[in-house]
Amino acid sequence: MIKGHGDDRYSFEHPIRVDFSSNVYSNVDLKELKEHLRQRIDAIGHYPEPEPYTLEAQLARIHGVDPAAVCVTNGATEAIYLIAHAFAGSRSAVLQPTFSEYTDACRLYGHTIVPHAQPEPFWASEGAWPKRTVAAAPGFPTLENERSGAGDIPSNERFSARATEYQSDAERRSRVKPGMTEERSDAERTMIWLCNPNNPTGSVIPKKILENQIVDNPDIVFVIDQSYGAFTQEPLLSAAEAAAYPNLLQLHSMTKRYAMPGLRLGYVTGTPELIDRIRAARMPWSVNALAIEAGLFLCRHPETAALDLAALLAEARRLAAALNAIPGITAETTQTHFMLCRIEKHSAAKLKHWLAEKHGILIRDASNFEGLDSHCFRIATQAPAENDSLVKAIHEFLNETPDE
Repeated sequence: MIKGHGDDRYSFEHPIRVDFSSNVYSNVDLKELKEHLRQRIDAIGHYPEPEPYTLEAQLARIHGVDPAAVCVTNGATEAIYLIAHAFAGSRSAVLQPTFSEYTDACRLYGHTIVPHAQPEPFWASEGAWPKRTVAAAPGFPTLENERSGAGDIPSNERFSARATEYQSDAERRSRVKPGMTEERSDAERTMIWLCNPNNPTGSVIPKKILENQIVDNPDIVFVIDQSYGAFTQEPLLSAAEAAAYPNLLQLHSMTKRYAMPGLRLGYVTGTPELIDRIRAARMPWSVNALAIEAGLFLCRHPETAALDLAALLAEARRLAAALNAIPGITAETTQTHFMLCRIEKHSAAKLKHWLAEKHGILIRDASNFEGLDSHCFRIATQAPAENDSLVKAIHEFLNETPDE
């Protein structure tokens, strides 16, 4: 894991007043959830379920899938590392620029990493941006036309959501039967990692394109991080649709949707055969008791942290227009609430530190995303008054700071 992710307010002496650096939309009402957790605080005095069976069963009910098709994790980031661990030694293509933890996790578990650029229309913005410095593998997403056919996956025993039927990792591994996940050695297997909507660009690969590629490449395991799925109006694969494909794992983030990044709660969906393999890599008690309580509460009360998505996206368009009206600032087209921006005559790092120290405003220096340069930064739309304060502060920065 590299330093330089968003929400690094701990790096600054002055308090941060408005945080644009994290892709969490913070202007939601969590009073009921917080009150529920206050009432359940005694849960910290007891071990949680060794694996969050109860929450997995509730999420399965909501999505209309088998509980064996859901694996709850300590945030979506733990899910990334579990998948990389479960498929250690594979050949992985990571569609860049994107969240760095895919590459970091793959590197940690011995994957051969193939740089792979986002497909043209989704990462280029009408020529306004310089070409990314990531080499593109031929075609999307097939790598060097590797197609060998994986065969059918046999039926497998279903994982029980009941704590009384808890099984050890060794027992679970012994139940993984030959099929797509075992037909190739890990060194021969190819995986595609992508974020949809993508971080940091805010672009969405159309659902039909993804479905066609998944079907046409049965020997490739697709990992689609849909952590920001609640923040776009573009059609996306549902968990039930995704779980029907034998070569697809889908990541979800309750952390992002419900603005609780300090609590850490996510989950993976896929076929029971693939999820068995992920569970075998998961440590016991990795999801804490309060996170489980929060997840169960949110399953029972989905109206919590109500989000007016249409209004949020309209505000994102207004913010992007205001930024694009500033000479020397470009905001890339986005299909969600966060956007990738560029400052022409200064570094993003200099702008970030100036905004934090002068105005208590935090943005994300995006220069450490593979394929981006020192002029790139990312912001997530917040409330209108907060967005206006950002635009005003950037104007002030440009007026009083000599060009580099």
